[in-house]
Amino acid sequence: MRIIYSLFLMMLSISLSAQQTDTVFLKKLLEAHPEMFSGILNHPTQNEVQILYTQIDRDEKNMPHFTSYSFRLNPRHYFYPASTVKLPTAIFALEKLNALKIKGLSRKTTMLTDSSFTRETKMLIDTSAKNGLPSVENYIKKILLVSDNYAYNRLYEFVGREEINKKLKLYGLNNTRIINRLSVGDFGETAKHTNAIDFYKGRKLIYHQPAQYDSNAYKVELENLQQGKGYMDNNDQLVLKPFDFSGMNVYSIADQQLVLKRLIFPEAFEPEQQYKLTADDYKFIYHYMSMYPTESKKPTYTKPDYYPTYCKFLYYGADSTITVNPDIRIFNKVGDAYGYNIDNAYIVDFKNKVEFLLTAVVQSNEDGIYNDNKYEYETVCLPFLKNLGKVIYDYELQRNKKYLPDLKRYKFNY
Repeated sequence: MRIIYSLFLMMLSISLSAQQTDTVFLKKLLEAHPEMFSGILNHPTQNEVQILYTQIDRDEKNMPHFTSYSFRLNPRHYFYPASTVKLPTAIFALEKLNALKIKGLSRKTTMLTDSSFTRETKMLIDTSAKNGLPSVENYIKKILLVSDNYAYNRLYEFVGREEINKKLKLYGLNNTRIINRLSVGDFGETAKHTNAIDFYKGRKLIYHQPAQYDSNAYKVELENLQQGKGYMDNNDQLVLKPFDFSGMNVYSIADQQLVLKRLIFPEAFEPEQQYKLTADDYKFIYHYMSMYPTESKKPTYTKPDYYPTYCKFLYYGADSTITVNPDIRIFNKVGDAYGYNIDNAYIVDFKNKVEFLLTAVVQSNEDGIYNDNKYEYETVCLPFLKNLGKVIYDYELQRNKKYLPDLKRYKFNY
C-alpha cells in the first residue's frame, strides 16, 4: 500500500512539474516595449493581468507540440470570466445532443424553452434564425459571432448546471465552475433551477427535458473575491462596501486555454479526453468561431452596431475602424464585464504559416466602484490586448520552425 501511495505521489509530482510554465519570457517581452506596456507594468495591481502564451511546433506528421509561457498566472486569484464561460457550455450542449442518440434530434432541431420558476424566460421563436425557430445550432452561432447572452442562457438550461460542472471535472478543469446565467441577475436559488425544454421535428415532440434543480454548492476558496470600495445596487444607489464575487462563475486562464486547446487540437489528447463531438461539430465550431459577424447571413449583423472585429480583442482590440488582415483568422471567445476584458484565442496566419494560443485577462476600474458603467475598456484594456496580440504575433513571425504547419483544417469560405 505504501509503495502504491509513493508511486502516486511521484506521478503527481511529475504531473505538476510538467504543468509549470516559463514565467520570465513574457515579463521580459512586455518590459522590452515600454511604449505599449509601461502603464500596466507600473500600475499598483498591474491591472489584474494574467497571460498564458503557448507556442505550437509541428512534427513531420503535423502533430502539435506545445511550449507555454505565463505572466502573473494564478488560478487562486479571482477575476470575473464574463462571457468566456459560453464556449465550454456550447461544447457540452453538442456533447449532450450526441449522447442522447435520439433519431431526429440534432443541433438543428427546433428547441422550445418553457419557464417554471422565478425569473425564467420562455423562448418559442427566434427571429434571427432562417426558419424563425430556436435551435442549439443558432444559439451557438450567436454565442460565437457576437457573444449573445440569452443564447448562452438557453444552453446553460439545456445542459443543466449539475451536468456542466460534472463535465468540467471530467475534463480536468479543476479551477472552474459555471453556476449562473448571464445578464439576468441569476444568483442563489434562481441559478439552481433550469427550465423545461422540448425538441420538435415539425409538430412531433421527439424529446422532453423536464425542469431541473441542482442543489450542489460548488464552493471555492479564492483570493480577490471582494473588490473595490463600493457598488451601485439595483436601485442605482451607491453602497460603500466592496463588491462580492463569491457567488459568481469561475474560469481560470489555464482552464480556458485547456478548453480551447482540446477543441482545436483533439488529436493531441487521448481518445477518452477528447470531446465527444462529430467531425461536423468541430467544423461547425471552427467556422463560426473564426467568422466575422458581418460575414454571417443568418443570423444577420450589420454596421454600425456590429463590425468585423467586434469580438476580436487580441491583435485587433475590437477596433471598429481597423482593416482586418485577410491572411489572419482568430478562433476565440471573449468576455467583458465589471472592468475585465478577456480573450481566449488561437491565432492563425495562413500565408506565413503562423499559429499560436494566447489567453489573457486585464481589468481597469480606477474609481473602485462597480456597476457604475465607468470602466477603462477603451483606454486601458482593449489597447493592452491589441498590443499584446501584435507583439506575440510579430515574435511568431520571426520564430524558426523545423516543420511548417498544415493548416487547411481551419480554413473556410466565409
